[in-house]
Amino acid sequence: MATSSLLPYFSVIIPTFNRPQGLQHCLEGLSALNYPRDRCEVLVVNDGGLHSPDSLIRSLGARSQIRLLHVPHGGPAAARNAGACEATGEVLAFTDDDCVPASGWLQALASGFSRAPDSLIGGRTLNSLDGNPYSTASQLLIDYLYEYYGRSSRPGRFFASNNLAVPTGAFRSLGGFDSSFTRAGGEDRELCDRWQGQGNELRYVPEAVVYHAHALSLRSFWQQHARYGRGAHRFHRLRTLRDGQQVRLEPPSFYAGLVGSPFRNDRVGQRTLLASLLLLSQISNAIGYYREALGTRLRRGC
Repeated sequence: MATSSLLPYFSVIIPTFNRPQGLQHCLEGLSALNYPRDRCEVLVVNDGGLHSPDSLIRSLGARSQIRLLHVPHGGPAAARNAGACEATGEVLAFTDDDCVPASGWLQALASGFSRAPDSLIGGRTLNSLDGNPYSTASQLLIDYLYEYYGRSSRPGRFFASNNLAVPTGAFRSLGGFDSSFTRAGGEDRELCDRWQGQGNELRYVPEAVVYHAHALSLRSFWQQHARYGRGAHRFHRLRTLRDGQQVRLEPPSFYAGLVGSPFRNDRVGQRTLLASLLLLSQISNAIGYYREALGTRLRRGC
């Protein structure tokens, strides 16, 4: 490992809302990182949750520099921004309260910034619930999007906010996450789009691994992807207002490639089921998108 003083000082920001067990696992993982403790701090932002993590923070505080912030419930985007305002590190690293970073997570991010100090960096997220087909399908979708948009410089590339790092000053200058996204879904895509719109680079560092344990059922899987659809509509509407860019659907080959992706993945079973769930995710996404579009029109009186 490089000399401690040469490593970037990270502020790890975790928005949390009523998931005490997941947050405990996340913080325990952070306390076991292979990174100097004097070069990182952790900011937990309680997004108006009823289950305050005060006692958990006290019990783990001796192992890590953990600070707890309480904010009114405004969604994860606003909670992340609140943490970023209080951060003292030169780099912000974002993850979620249902994630556990691998021991080399910050070291891999630090290595990425040594090669591209002005980039927004995304790491690799792995599903830790292999027995849950809904969680597996959701992760396969993210994997496919990373691969699809990463093949070239085509617009649309983004990194999920559960494994994303950015220089603090640049994040603040950009204005942070758009807090009008009051639900999870779309705010990370919008941030990355604004970042690229200013001529900045996105860089993928797959060695920066985070394990994601988001347990889903059929109902919550449907709700999640409908929420993503609503976020997608908000994202496209904001981009149109900002840059005048019109919405362009992906070609049929995009959707065929997505549904067929389980059959090209040797690491997964139940491929027919997963392909069906990926198709269902796009149906749910489309319904969420058009429901949000209708709601926007009604609110504007159109």
